[in-house]
Amino acid sequence: MQTLVFVTTTVIQLYIFVLLLRVWMQCVRADFYNPFSQFIVKATQPIVGPLRRVIPAIGPIDTATLLVAFVLTLAAIVFGMWATNMLPALGITILPMGIILLLTYVGKLIFWMILIRAILSWVSQGRNPVDFLLFQLTEPLMAPIRRIIPAMGGLDFSAMIVMFILIALNYLRVDVSLMIDPSLTAMLYSIGIM
Repeated sequence: MQTLVFVTTTVIQLYIFVLLLRVWMQCVRADFYNPFSQFIVKATQPIVGPLRRVIPAIGPIDTATLLVAFVLTLAAIVFGMWATNMLPALGITILPMGIILLLTYVGKLIFWMILIRAILSWVSQGRNPVDFLLFQLTEPLMAPIRRIIPAMGGLDFSAMIVMFILIALNYLRVDVSLMIDPSLTAMLYSIGIM
């Protein structure tokens, strides 16, 4: 049963990351014609396309895609509870825990985008279309820090500072989720969802 939980929740989490990447690409107005952008749109369009006709966007935020990501987050929690026989413990705390978990996925996505951008900057040096897309996706977060703390001796510390902030927010997330429902938080950690 543990293998089924791992495989199912991992597939759900990967698709949530793809959905959140679509939302973030629209927020920062990334290059739509980039091959990686086309992959993201094609992977999410079958589910998000019909919903976008019903649920309008709020400014630059694609609410239909965000809603699908939130529903999948709740589905991962419910599946994990079902697999560990904790489904009767399902209560009102699942909604705030779903929001916290979705925000956790956003933080993880940003963390990995910055890390991959840093690694690609050493290897491809801007010649890869994914490198340019990662620049568009991460620069809105790194540019304000770069204005406060400029590069020193050719070293740019903005990526490290954003990652430090994300790690600090992750610790805050643990504290908040433990205040909301300690047993659900422990269960989500034990099955690897959180």
